[in-house]
Amino acid sequence: MTVYGATNSAPVRRVDVVVIGAGQAGLSAAYHLRRRGFAPYREAAAGGSGASEADGTGGGFVVLDADDAPGGAWAHRSPSLRMATVHGFHDLPDVELPDVDPNAPAREVVPGYFAAYEAQHALPVVRPVKVLAVRSESARPDARLLVETDSGAWSTRALINATGTWTRPFLPHYPGRFAGRQLHYAAYRGPEEFAGKRVLVVGGGASAIQVLSEVAAVGETVWVTRTPPVFHAGPFTPEYGRAVVAKVEERVRQGLPVRSVVSVTGLGPSVAYRRAEELGALRRRPMFDRLTEHGVAWGDEELAVDAIVWATGFRPEVGHLSPLGLRSAGGGIALTGTRATADPRVHLVGYGPSASTVGANRAGRAAVNEIVALLGAPADAESAGVESAGVAVTAG
Repeated sequence: MTVYGATNSAPVRRVDVVVIGAGQAGLSAAYHLRRRGFAPYREAAAGGSGASEADGTGGGFVVLDADDAPGGAWAHRSPSLRMATVHGFHDLPDVELPDVDPNAPAREVVPGYFAAYEAQHALPVVRPVKVLAVRSESARPDARLLVETDSGAWSTRALINATGTWTRPFLPHYPGRFAGRQLHYAAYRGPEEFAGKRVLVVGGGASAIQVLSEVAAVGETVWVTRTPPVFHAGPFTPEYGRAVVAKVEERVRQGLPVRSVVSVTGLGPSVAYRRAEELGALRRRPMFDRLTEHGVAWGDEELAVDAIVWATGFRPEVGHLSPLGLRSAGGGIALTGTRATADPRVHLVGYGPSASTVGANRAGRAAVNEIVALLGAPADAESAGVESAGVAVTAG
């Protein structure tokens, strides 16, 4: 249930819970809010009472999404990323991703799945809305939060932040200047523009492997990483997964800057990995010392390249939370579970240990459970069920 047309002149709307972001984590949280009895927000009609749904006068929940359409970060991925080469995907709660063509673009399949999910569960997604800042309405510990956006303000008792990382690509700084083509993985749109060229790919994660597996088929690639890549040859068992998440979770609990789950799991035998290996693209070199006009250099050795693709990851999009003072001395936001340790009103999902599709699902449920414990169950919880029905998803 997408709501359009909010304006800056609108009065402050009041709800119990605001969810920021309608990607995997945000949709999971929204689903569980409905399951636990929170009414979906809708614009109040003139003279209406909002009998069965929250009308913005004090209850229910809303999802604020900055994009123009469903899909989250998936809508912005490279057209060359196919479902067969996606680095893992887990269904949203209650609805499986239907069988799709493995060669279908992920940027079409997943947004279609998300759009159908929003409609089936009547999730109150308001878009496009960019959240500018979140601040406490007063110094009282039980005060409401004010969510300021480019389309007016929302007052809420609790907040679930599910903004992910896609909008904050990380580009490391190296001395020197390269005159050729440079781009971050976020702007990568496939190998076609690199045909017949020598391309330097920087990074040791799944994104770098995808680029290598595609560009090495049409040109020459050179792979560099800051540290030797970690290869995980064995199966990703549940026990191994729990151990990996525990490592990331410990850093978040201490308030240290987050590391991605993938950075801890290592590189597994994915379709893209096997293709890059077959093309001879996995011969890694250490990180260069500096950029040069025509390429990069290690000491006296210079290598000329035509382009550099920085597959160097992303940082969490949490700048709008700055007024709340959540960052610890370690530089990150300390979490207890999904809850910000410094503020029980705020939960972060899709952050740190939950920055995967399966982790996002679990975090959405955990955050809602804690919010119910904080706020109490809604009065109409007994009647607020979520119907399940078939969802049709098409690939382009």
